[in-house]
Amino acid sequence: MIPHTVTILTETDLRRVVTLDPGLVDAMAAAFESMARGGVVMPPVLSMAISDHNGEVDVKTAYVPGLESFAIKVSPGFFDNSALGLPSLSGLMVVLCARTGRVQAVLLDNGYLTDLRTAAAGAVAARALARPDASRAAILGAGLQARLQLRALTLVRPLRAVRVWARDPARAGAFAAEMSQALGLEVIACDDARDVVTWADVIVTTTPATAPVLQADWLRAGQHVTAMGSDQHGKNEIDPAAFDRITYVADRLSQTRELGELRSAIAAGRIAPDADLPELGAVLIGTRPGRTGPDDITLADLTGTGVQDTAIAIRALALAGGAGCLIIT
Repeated sequence: MIPHTVTILTETDLRRVVTLDPGLVDAMAAAFESMARGGVVMPPVLSMAISDHNGEVDVKTAYVPGLESFAIKVSPGFFDNSALGLPSLSGLMVVLCARTGRVQAVLLDNGYLTDLRTAAAGAVAARALARPDASRAAILGAGLQARLQLRALTLVRPLRAVRVWARDPARAGAFAAEMSQALGLEVIACDDARDVVTWADVIVTTTPATAPVLQADWLRAGQHVTAMGSDQHGKNEIDPAAFDRITYVADRLSQTRELGELRSAIAAGRIAPDADLPELGAVLIGTRPGRTGPDDITLADLTGTGVQDTAIAIRALALAGGAGCLIIT
């Protein structure tokens, strides 16, 4: 029998070698571009809600032609965990050989890689769609992803000031204090979401909301919105009426019709179910337009794709090498 080894990387291993940096942003951009060029096999998300415990489990995967491996990611999100002193996200990725299907690695990341690839996708969207001079950022939400999305924005836009709003003012205040110190930026917590949105050049929504936290009439010319909270049926952060004003870009159109902000807009009759709308990868490779002028209002609808998971899993293995890893033969 041919010898077979499996690499096991713990969250500690992965945190040591994989960070939110420009290289990761570029890797996510390449993943979106690969979808636009064709050939990627990415089945619909297997998504299961566990409403009794305010939880959900998603399973995502994608095969990218030319890559020797692909990942299958299991991602639980249980949003009452903070009361138990636990993180909301956990999970793991399994990396398999694209030629033989044999397991190559198990990445016990507890959601760390998902957190990073989600933030990096936000950076890709902002780099592609926000005005180059965007310097004022609004963050709606004050959790871990809010922190990572802000860090990601600093990699692609010249931020000078930040405003944050959250349903819990104490959490918004803690966010502002922490991120001001960490990033050397003016970060101010505000009680009124409208004031935060109307002030900003680029807005990121990072909440698990089931009713809009951003209203259509708050938007103004030239803004960019990255909406990343609506990754399950029933979630909705953006007022569907905003679709009357925005240039919309999906991470994966078939997915956002079912899970994203587009789902809510279709349900509200604001847009046709079969509307031919651009995906982020097509904008990146130039086959579909994104922002066409300084007064456009752009919105990136990010629901999280399996191709992102494959991309970050392969990057993690490459960065880790064999150092400090458990190898099972």
